[in-house]
This record gives sequence, C-alpha cells and structure tokens, in this order.
Amino acid sequence: MAMSKKRSDCPISSSLEIWGDKWSLLIIRDLMLKKECTYGDFLKADEKIATNILASRLLHLLESDIIDKKDHPDSKLKILYHLTEKGIDLIPIIVEINLWGEKYLGIPDERKKLVENIKKDKEKFIRDAKIFLSQGS
Repeated sequence: MAMSKKRSDCPISSSLEIWGDKWSLLIIRDLMLKKECTYGDFLKADEKIATNILASRLLHLLESDIIDKKDHPDSKLKILYHLTEKGIDLIPIIVEINLWGEKYLGIPDERKKLVENIKKDKEKFIRDAKIFLSQGS
C-alpha cells in the first residue's frame, strides 16, 4: 500500500490520519463487536452514516490494511468486511475509549454489560477479543 505523505513524524498524528476520524472508529467498533459486517450492516448502525462517507472510509481502511473483505457465503452481491491483524491490534484503544466514555459520558444500558466485563479483567477481555477476531479471518 502506498502511504501518503504524513503531516508529522508523531506516532499519534500519523495513527490518527489512518483511523482517527469518527466514522472509521465506528466501523472498527462494529467489526470488533460483530466480527464481520456487510455494507448494509454498517448503514443500519444507530449513527446513520451516509453511503458516500461509508464507501470512502471502507476504502481508506482497506488501503491502510486495517480491514479486509471477502465474499459473502450466502450472496454473490454482498461482501463481508472484517478486521485484519493490524485492525485487531486496535482493540486496546477501542476498549480504553469505551472506558473513558463510560466514566465521563455514560453509556446506554445495552453496552453496560460489555463495559462491566471489560472492567472485571481488561487484559483477559482484550486477549479473548483478539483470539475471537483472529479465528477464521
């Protein structure tokens, strides 16, 4: 993959150029929670991403090797997206964003069980999530 010129050599700045926008993080979140998603699955998320933005972010994440795609087993018209090893390595960051959000912003009831599981043993949660997401990709 050809990388575009970075704004700086700061690893935070360089990383944010790849996955630091709202929509990319939400795509990564959905793939972490569901393992695989179709284009339509992303469109159904509560955040209501526009199709042009979704297409752009998926392409950017594909080109950055954060996600990959494969044929859908049940439909030739659908593609399944999933995290690559590089994307799976973002799990600790997403976990910390969840914990920060829970502490300062609150979370919906349907996410409380997930956050409680994270809080019980964060390292085990991350390890188990990495194993789960690595299987079959």
